[in-house]
Amino acid sequence: MTSPTRKHTALPKAQILIEALPWLTRHHGRTVVIKFGGNAMVDEDLKAAFAQDVVFLRHAGLKPVVVHGGGPQISAALDRHGLVSEFKAGLRVTTPEAMDVVRMVLAGQVQRELVGLLNQHGPLAVGLTGEDAHTITATKHRPRIDGETVDIGRVGEITSIDTGAIEALLADGRIPVVSSIARSQDDGHVYNVNADTAAAALAAALGAETLMVLTDVEGLYEDWPRSDEVISRLTATQLEKLLPDLSSGMVPKMEGCLHAVRNGVNTARVIDGRVQHSILLEIFTDEGIGTMVVPDGQGEQ
Repeated sequence: MTSPTRKHTALPKAQILIEALPWLTRHHGRTVVIKFGGNAMVDEDLKAAFAQDVVFLRHAGLKPVVVHGGGPQISAALDRHGLVSEFKAGLRVTTPEAMDVVRMVLAGQVQRELVGLLNQHGPLAVGLTGEDAHTITATKHRPRIDGETVDIGRVGEITSIDTGAIEALLADGRIPVVSSIARSQDDGHVYNVNADTAAAALAAALGAETLMVLTDVEGLYEDWPRSDEVISRLTATQLEKLLPDLSSGMVPKMEGCLHAVRNGVNTARVIDGRVQHSILLEIFTDEGIGTMVVPDGQGEQ
C-alpha cells in the first residue's frame, strides 16, 4: 500500500499541472509560431530545453511551428571562408558568395541540428526552408539610409507566404522547422530574410494563436538604460509609439510582434531565451516572463 508520505510529496506536481489546465484548454489545437534565436541557439543546455518545450507543446495538443535564423553561426562560417561580414542599417550585406554560405549554414547546419534535437523525442520534426513549396517568396530589400537607397545584396523583403506545406505537416502531427531563406519572385535568386520578420509573417498567414520570439534580454524595457523594468504587457498602438526609440536589435522583433497582432494573431511575446524552459513558463504559468503584445482593444491588465 502506498504510504501517505509518498502521496504528499507528489502533490506539488499535481498542483503545477492543474495550474496549467486553463492554458492547455485555451491553446489546445492552436498554432504557436516560435522564433528560435539568440543565446538559446548556441548553449547546449538551452538548446536541449528548447527542444523539450516544443515537444511538450506538441504533446499537450498545440501545433508548434519553429522558425530560425543563425546570426552567430553565419558569422563564424563567413569568417572560415574568408568572407568579411559587413553591416549597413543593422542588416548584413549578403553577396552572392555569402548567400551560398548563409544557405548552407541555415539549411544544412542550424536546421539539421534543431530537427535532430526534436526528433530525439520521436519522429516529429521536418525541416524546410522558405524556398520549399513557395513557403516564403521575397523581393530584393532596398533600405533607405539618410534618404539614400542602399544595396545590401541578397537580403529579401517578404512579398507572400504559402502555408500549404506547413499546414500539411501540422495536419500530420509533425513539427515544421523553417529556415529563413526565400526565393525571389522577380529574378529567381535566393534571398536571406530576417528570421523575426519571417516568423511574424508566418504567424499571421497561419492564423496562429501566439507568436513567441526568443531573445537575449528579459523583454522590452520600460526606460532602458536608465531602468531595467520590463513592460509585461502593451497594446499594438502603445508599442508603435515606442518603436522609434528602440535599439536596432529589438526593432525587427517588435515590428514583427506588431505585424502579427495587427494581422490576426492573438498575442505576440518576446521572451528571455537565456532562461531554461522559458516557453513553458510563458505559456502555461501565471508568472509569464517577458513582454506580451496584444491587439488594440484588449487593453492592459
